[in-house]
Amino acid sequence: MKRILWSLALVGTVAALPAHAADPMALAKKYACLSCHAVDHKLVGPSWKDVAAKYRGQKDAEAKLMAKVRHGGSGVWGTIPMPPNPGPSDAELKELVDFVLSLK
Repeated sequence: MKRILWSLALVGTVAALPAHAADPMALAKKYACLSCHAVDHKLVGPSWKDVAAKYRGQKDAEAKLMAKVRHGGSGVWGTIPMPPNPGPSDAELKELVDFVLSLK
């Protein structure tokens, strides 16, 4: 009986866990982010650590960056525009942006 109860408790615990979040670097590769960005040094665009530093402490940083990735932009980091990237789902985009903003 104990074994059955423990099995049911384990199944209930596993079922209650959130779905595994996507690996941000795998998403970055999938959506070609790494063609222009690196975590710790400038390529075509700024390093993600520089982006995190620039937006650190801004309440609307996540929304700003999600819009920038989704729709593209220019003028913040120089003259080379960032093309829009409509590929990621909203959840994937949030995962990527949250990862970038977490960097120090």
